Amino acid sequence: MDRQTLISSSSVPSPVAWINTYQTLLPLWNSFSLSHQMTIPIKISRVNQFDAARLDVEMSAMLKEQLVKVFSLMKPGIIFQYEPELDAFLEFLIWRFSIWVDKPTPGNTLMNLRYRDERIMEARENVRTGLEGPGLTAAQKLWYCIATVGGQYMWTRLQSFSAFRRWGDSEQRTLGQRAWLFLQRIEGFYKAASFSNLLIFLLTGQYRSLIERALRARLVYGSPNMNRAVSFEYMNRQLVWNEFSEMLLLLLPLLNSTTFKSLFRPFSKDKSSDSGVNETYCPICQASPTVPFVALPCRHRYCYYCLRTRCSASPSFRCARCNEPVTAMQRLRVSPNENPPTK
Repeated sequence: MDRQTLISSSSVPSPVAWINTYQTLLPLWNSFSLSHQMTIPIKISRVNQFDAARLDVEMSAMLKEQLVKVFSLMKPGIIFQYEPELDAFLEFLIWRFSIWVDKPTPGNTLMNLRYRDERIMEARENVRTGLEGPGLTAAQKLWYCIATVGGQYMWTRLQSFSAFRRWGDSEQRTLGQRAWLFLQRIEGFYKAASFSNLLIFLLTGQYRSLIERALRARLVYGSPNMNRAVSFEYMNRQLVWNEFSEMLLLLLPLLNSTTFKSLFRPFSKDKSSDSGVNETYCPICQASPTVPFVALPCRHRYCYYCLRTRCSASPSFRCARCNEPVTAMQRLRVSPNENPPTK
């Protein structure tokens, strides 16, 4: 009996053996499970990315407008003199309280976007989803600030300095002329590179700017189940109303109100109502003419200045009472002590 008990006890593995076996098979199991994971392709809406950039620009403009109002009582022109510094300061504030602290910019927040370090994601062979991944590193954040804030400020100041010194107006091959040509070539190369990057972005949906492509900072969705937080219905109505009001402000001063009144007068009043109108009053200013003139050939009374103004403004002026074309004007009466008005 003791022998059988000893044999049965020796056939059961010890806990240490179980632990060793588990540690040996765990890496194999992990490699097997990772090998069967599929890489889910991720597609970020290009419209969201462009809208986020536009919203960031609008946010900077709003902050700039409020800051300009603070210095409205200072010397005129001092704000425009330091406008590049003001823009750089606002861009630095947005970068400091968004990207530097691992938070999206205001536009990216509204569009449900965030920056991701694409270098680490490309190093991984298999990805469970397309939205995970770490944010930007400290070096990427600093280079982003240097390229966007510092680069834009330096380029603006360099252009204003070259324009003030008139480097491009020099006919001789001076150092300023060479520097101006060099700046023009750099600008042309940058525009060509930006256009090429735009075409690649429209094709692939990655890296909307050259800075993001150089830093490998890609915009991805912050939450997979969150839609865009911006409704463009109100903005579209506002844009339509602004365009319509600007068109009216442009066209209304060019229109002759008297001509339109005379055109619609037959539809608004009948002959019986016209018969009760006082013929001694000027039909334009509705007052008794101090210097009465008659319009020919209808011979209705007008003020001299009212009739002269209408005839000068519109050669095809029609009488406000009978809607006949006015071809000439004649003084109704001339007293001996009164001189005719000057034209």
